[in-house]
Amino acid sequence: MKHLSILGSTGSIGVTTLELVSRFPERFQVVALAAGTRITQLVSQARKYRPRLIAVGSKDAAEDFRRQYPEYRGEVLYGPEGLNRCATVAEADLVISALVGAVGVIPTLHALELGKAVALANKEVLVAAGALVTATAIKTGAKLWPLDSEHNAIFQSLQGHRRQDVRRLILTASGGPFLRTPPEQLADVRPQQALQHPTWKMGAKITVDSATLMNKGLEVIEAHWLFGLEPTRIEVVIHPQSIVHSLVEYVDGSLLAQLGIPEMSIPIAYVLGYPERLDLGYLPRLELAHTGRLEFEKPDLERFPCLRLAYEALARGGTAPAVLNAANETAVAAFLDGRLRFTDIPRVIRSVLDAHEPSEVESLSTVLNADRWARESASLAIAANW
Repeated sequence: MKHLSILGSTGSIGVTTLELVSRFPERFQVVALAAGTRITQLVSQARKYRPRLIAVGSKDAAEDFRRQYPEYRGEVLYGPEGLNRCATVAEADLVISALVGAVGVIPTLHALELGKAVALANKEVLVAAGALVTATAIKTGAKLWPLDSEHNAIFQSLQGHRRQDVRRLILTASGGPFLRTPPEQLADVRPQQALQHPTWKMGAKITVDSATLMNKGLEVIEAHWLFGLEPTRIEVVIHPQSIVHSLVEYVDGSLLAQLGIPEMSIPIAYVLGYPERLDLGYLPRLELAHTGRLEFEKPDLERFPCLRLAYEALARGGTAPAVLNAANETAVAAFLDGRLRFTDIPRVIRSVLDAHEPSEVESLSTVLNADRWARESASLAIAANW
C-alpha cells in the first residue's frame, strides 16, 4: 500500500490522481489533501478518501470546510503552514506536487528535505528553484519523478540506457489553439479563445501558457534540471496531434519516443506504480492505423516569443528563470482578468527580464526575493504601459 499526499487535489492533476486511487484502492491510500478555494469539491474528496489532514488557502476557507463537513475528524490547516504540513506528513510515501505557480516551491523543498519521494507536476518549482531542488534531492536521496507528459515520456525513454549516451532531448508541443492563426489577429485574442486547447484539458494558467508556448519554455528549463543536459541539447518541436509525447536521441542516431493518447492518467499511473505499470485497459487504445498523419515542425519564434525568452533566461542562469516565471504568472493573470492583451504577455516578460541583473541562487530567500521583485515589476509595467 502506497500512501499519498496530494498538493493541488482539486486541479486537473489532483483529480486524475484521485481517480486512479479509486480504481486501485488496494494499492493506494490518501493521507493528506491540499487545495485552495474550491472547498465544495475538496469536501467531496475528503468524504470519499478520508485523509487525516486537510490544507486550504485561507482561514475563511478552513471555516467553510468545517461548515460543509462538520463531522470531519482530521486536522484542517490553512496557508503556507497547511501546505508544508501536507508535504511533510509522516505517513506519506509519495507527495504529488501539483500546485499552480511558485507557491509550490517551499512545500516541495520541505518534502525533499525529509527524503520523501515527490511526483512533480508543478513545473514552476524547478523553473524558479531548480538548483536548490535538485541539490536537496541529491543530498537526501529523495526521488523526484516527473508527472508532466513530456518529461514523463523522456523518463520512460531513458529507462535501461546510459545517460552519457544521450545526444539530445526533444520536447513535443501541440502549438496550442493559435498555431495557424495569422499573427496580426493575435492581439485581439480573448481569454476564452486562449482557453480552448485543441488536445488537452488543463487549468486556465497552463492552458494560456500552452497558447503562448511559454509552457514549453518552462518545460525546457525543467528538463535541464531533471535530466542534467545543457540548453543546447534540449529542443522543441511542434507536433499538433499530441501523440508522440517526447523523444530521446542517442549518440548512435536512435530516437526513442513514448506514444499514447493525450490522457494524463498514463504518465500519472506510470509514476504511481513505478517500477510496475498499472493496467489502464479502460482507456481508449492508440490505434496507429487510425491516427492519420503525425506532423512535426519547428516552432516559429516570431509567433511564439515566450519560448525564446525561456531559453534566454535559462542561458542567463541564476535568478533569471525565477524572474521569467514570476513575470509570466503576473502577465497571464492580467490577461485572464481582461487587463492585458494576449500579445502583451511576452512584452511584459521582456521588460522585466531586461531590468533584472541575475544573481546566484544561494538560498531559498534569494529565489523568493527575485520572485517578489519580478511580480512587483510586472505589475508596475502593466499598470503604466498596458
